[in-house]
Amino acid sequence: MSIKKELPRWQARWIDPELPHDPGTRQSASYLRRSFTLKDTGRAILYITCHGLYAAFLNGKRVGDFVLSPGTGDYRKRLLVQAYDVTDLIRQGDNVLMVTLGDGWYRGNIGVDGLQNYYGSDLALLCQMEVEGCTVLASDESWEASQMGPIRENDLELGEVYDARMEEIRDWHGVTLRDFGFANLIPDEFVPVQEQERFPGRIFRTPNGETVIDFGQNLAGYTELCLQAEAGRTITLWHGETLDENGNFTQSNFDPGERNTNGGIPQKITYICKDGLNVYKPFFAIFGFRYAKVETDANLQGASFTAVAVYSRMAQTGFFTCGREDVNQLFSNSLWSMRSNFCDIPTDCPTRERAGWTGDAGVFAPTAVFLMDCYPVLRKWLGECRLAQGEDGLVQNIAPVNDKRNQISMMLQGSAGWGDACILVPWALYQAYGKKEILEENYDMMASWLSFCKARASQTRPQNENNPWKESLVDMGFHFGEWCQPDVDNMTAMRKNAMEGVPEVATAYYYRSASLLSRIAHILGREEDAGKYDAIAESARKAYRFTCTREGSIESDRMCDYVRPLSFGLLEEEEKQAAADRLNDLVIRNGYHLNTGFLSTPDLCRVLAEHGHTDTAYKVLLQEECPGWLYAVKKGATTIWETWDGIRPDGTVHDSLNHYSYGAVCGWLFDGVCGIRLEAGKLTIRPYPHPSLGFARARWHSPVGEVSSGWRYENKKIHFDMTLPVPARIILPDGSVRDVKEGEYSYEISM
Repeated sequence: MSIKKELPRWQARWIDPELPHDPGTRQSASYLRRSFTLKDTGRAILYITCHGLYAAFLNGKRVGDFVLSPGTGDYRKRLLVQAYDVTDLIRQGDNVLMVTLGDGWYRGNIGVDGLQNYYGSDLALLCQMEVEGCTVLASDESWEASQMGPIRENDLELGEVYDARMEEIRDWHGVTLRDFGFANLIPDEFVPVQEQERFPGRIFRTPNGETVIDFGQNLAGYTELCLQAEAGRTITLWHGETLDENGNFTQSNFDPGERNTNGGIPQKITYICKDGLNVYKPFFAIFGFRYAKVETDANLQGASFTAVAVYSRMAQTGFFTCGREDVNQLFSNSLWSMRSNFCDIPTDCPTRERAGWTGDAGVFAPTAVFLMDCYPVLRKWLGECRLAQGEDGLVQNIAPVNDKRNQISMMLQGSAGWGDACILVPWALYQAYGKKEILEENYDMMASWLSFCKARASQTRPQNENNPWKESLVDMGFHFGEWCQPDVDNMTAMRKNAMEGVPEVATAYYYRSASLLSRIAHILGREEDAGKYDAIAESARKAYRFTCTREGSIESDRMCDYVRPLSFGLLEEEEKQAAADRLNDLVIRNGYHLNTGFLSTPDLCRVLAEHGHTDTAYKVLLQEECPGWLYAVKKGATTIWETWDGIRPDGTVHDSLNHYSYGAVCGWLFDGVCGIRLEAGKLTIRPYPHPSLGFARARWHSPVGEVSSGWRYENKKIHFDMTLPVPARIILPDGSVRDVKEGEYSYEISM
């Protein structure tokens, strides 16, 4: 990966490898090559980027292990340049650099609308090699190119067509110099997307007679095939997440069928064999799948198919186990949905949208920091949020922006809980990693977002004119609100939100963001700002209490109306227990089924347990009926679903089966069930045990060292074991408090 944090003094030029073509038609990959001679070798650095995606080969060997390089982003504003140490790949005498270019995010199908040519219709390469600081190779007019190689079509979402009979590339021609400039280029200081786990496939026949491969794990990546075959035999693989109600292959749950590709999202590989051994995996395509349907005229005897997981380089840092295997599976599902969707940036799903929704990142970031070392990925994505921010401070719902920019889409931007991710995500990273730099780097974005919210709050709907703090009541603008509540139709809710506003959500988030920004300003030594944002927060709190509660008294049949004010601190101390008790009663009346939506579900169990309703919190966690976390587990899920009933009781499927957001409950397994809480280096252990799990243990390779906390029920006592890398405060369920040094500790209390 990148080894330098600065760009070279460019002697290279942008080169376009393609011949004139219709920008609306699918193109084969482009191949570029350049021979060069070295009298002496030494430390060699290759600087490279492109429009599209590249795979570079020096003297026949792949350069680096970055899959889907140079990565994604708003290329008009920021295009990353990788720097590779290629010292071991060069040699004295003749050398050849070959670069293959594919469509990628640059001009392939992307985003909610499946747009093509979003950043441009060209492919282009920029590269420069230096040996001991001297330029020995640069992209220029001396290169040659061809489109007559094996990759006949390629698209990140749609798939790839590969003809192995064309691996000896022919019909080389010249390149065209392009003046794209260098202003948007920055050195890559993040982590690469890489091949990770591998899962061998099991071939079986479905009831309708199709040949299907089951890889056993829903993931994001691609299939590698290996077989002996005759030239001209064809293998087509269609990738999907699940089987339908009859046990047959399906893509119906993620394929909208309305995309401009006229075929939805086939997630298809077509491979045309050469004589003999054929080994292949895609270069420029990635899919969300567990199953692959096979169509072929080749003999599959002895063939092998392997699913290769592809995601950003992130070490797993959080480990959890307990006495319930279904909860352990829930944890695994959350981990795999994170892996599947942290591909250079955090996305909502690896199939139909692959969009960097701010709301998803905002609700999941406090959990993500436990599960994996995700700081570089979220930091890069926050940079995209900054680039996408409007001059008025509006934070887009998706970053980088990759949808149609029309009047309707612009009206839907800046939703509360989505735009607030520009504050919530840096705060979660700071709490876990303790780095002030992440706050400083994003401070201007946060402040601009608050200014936007303040301007929006200055307008008030007529029904709220009597609120004495109406200038801090956010009831204007579009907001998704408590999105995806069970038993609530999303489209109906959206129309209602647009017509009436949702001040109970938007004002609460205005308060939450202002109060956090006040703390952030104080941490950064900006005391004047801290006071300003504290005053905004207090005014928003009063506005919320006047319109959205009866001065602290809440009467609602929606759990979110209790969870949000309790978790955000919008209630007075003497009001909290009564609100939590009413929430508890509501959950019990609802048969321990939640009815919270997208925004407040992550905090439901936490709020219940912290206010004395641990038993209810665990019954919600262990709910096996829909809506409930274990419903999907009982249905055989290996990832988190977008909706609670992604596979309905009758077996019909709908919506994505790989969205990480509802997996945020696994944050509670760490900071609630096992009680590990780290706040900018300050460690607290406060577990909330329950006999329904028998035992639980969490282990976290945290930025301050490895923390572990576990408990078990045995002989009418609860036994606690903890390993602490730094001094910590321990609070046990009996109320006892201990301030201890780093070390290992064991306690027991009577049940």
